[in-house]
Amino acid sequence: MTVARLQRILITNDDGIDAPGLEALEAVARELADEVWVVAPDHDQSGISTAISIHHPLRVTARGERRFSVSGTPADCVAMALQQLMDSPPQLLLSGINKGANLGVETLYSGTVGAAMTGLLLGIPSIALSQYFTRRDSVRWDTARTLAPGVIRQLLGKGWEQSACLNINFPDVPADEAGPIQITRQGAGRMDGVDAIERTDFREARYYWLSITRHQHPEAVDTETQVVTQGGVSVTPLEFDRTAISLREQLRTALQSI
Repeated sequence: MTVARLQRILITNDDGIDAPGLEALEAVARELADEVWVVAPDHDQSGISTAISIHHPLRVTARGERRFSVSGTPADCVAMALQQLMDSPPQLLLSGINKGANLGVETLYSGTVGAAMTGLLLGIPSIALSQYFTRRDSVRWDTARTLAPGVIRQLLGKGWEQSACLNINFPDVPADEAGPIQITRQGAGRMDGVDAIERTDFREARYYWLSITRHQHPEAVDTETQVVTQGGVSVTPLEFDRTAISLREQLRTALQSI
């Protein structure tokens, strides 16, 4: 089935307005829509999740036609685009392309996913896109750039648009070697914790860097981590409800027995 060309797409990210992943995503969006709006943070906002700025004002800088940077978070960018900058709402929001995969627990911290969740909240079909890498100095942007238009076309109009956003992760292989699209579940991912690393500046005052720690344990079958690390393209529907269904009845029963 041929998918009609969209009239308007909004793109954003969490790596910032000048990130190479955003440049790749803009090229993807231009294959899918007649009009592309770019509204992205003015600097790197990785790890900011769905945070919005409520204690300080936002500044918007025009960077060209339908292109703006915002002094805020990815979620701020989505809100500003929809509420202030765009003259009509987009048919689709794309967030990314993130430098590095967003898998498992990491999706809770990801600003890339956070922007897509904000789009969902505001009624816009939204997709987060990330490029997995095994070497930080050798990210295969061409893989996501090449595969994303076709993947997105296959997913549009399939009934997910109002109840979930999609989290797409591309593997660290050339595009022509990537496996097929697989619909996955979130899984645990590779995030192991958050480390606080102490340093001392030249005035002998202490400061700290926070760093994500990761493990390499095998991932369960049918999860995004398992699919992406084996060379496939994972698509995971994400929603707001985080209820631990398996524990709900257990807790109810335990409380009734007291």
